[in-house]
Amino acid sequence: MSFETRLRAALAAPAPDGLWPGDLVEGMPDVGSAAAVLVAITDRPAPGLILTVRRSDMRTHAGQVAFPGGRIDEGEDAVAAAVREAHEEIALPPHEVEVLGLADPYRTVTGYEVTPVVGLVTPDLDLAPNPAEVADWFEAPLDFVLDPANQQRMSAEFRGRQRHYYQIDWNGRRIWGATAAMLVNLSKRLA
Repeated sequence: MSFETRLRAALAAPAPDGLWPGDLVEGMPDVGSAAAVLVAITDRPAPGLILTVRRSDMRTHAGQVAFPGGRIDEGEDAVAAAVREAHEEIALPPHEVEVLGLADPYRTVTGYEVTPVVGLVTPDLDLAPNPAEVADWFEAPLDFVLDPANQQRMSAEFRGRQRHYYQIDWNGRRIWGATAAMLVNLSKRLA
């Protein structure tokens, strides 16, 4: 079975046990703002994952590694928003994205209900970060970020309580928080 076929089947299957639902914090509204991210997997023999590095002067999530994505605008669905945001943030041409399916929603500590849109993209595209939002982008090996051995469970104090999160360190890059948790969930679907 090809990787693409296996991934499509995993995304279509019922959610497995043990998924990380999100960062549930006291005082958060029951319904968060809708957002979507593009889990852009490069179509090559050893697939990669395209990630962005947010600018260090951003109001939220400054300097963090993230999937391209953002708020779902009125009249959009998760797929349209994720593909639009990837085009705006790193100039990923929409016609180069083959959507494979939706992964499990994730609730962020900032109150967003994020839908990961998994898509296969042409490798070696001439991507360019939008300097208003993105400092850089990179491609990490998909097998590395999805390997549970590389997904460290960490903890830190937040709003007076001990909170847990995931972190994946690759090539000097720290992938953590919601981005890492969505990768952990995807790896559980593929297990």
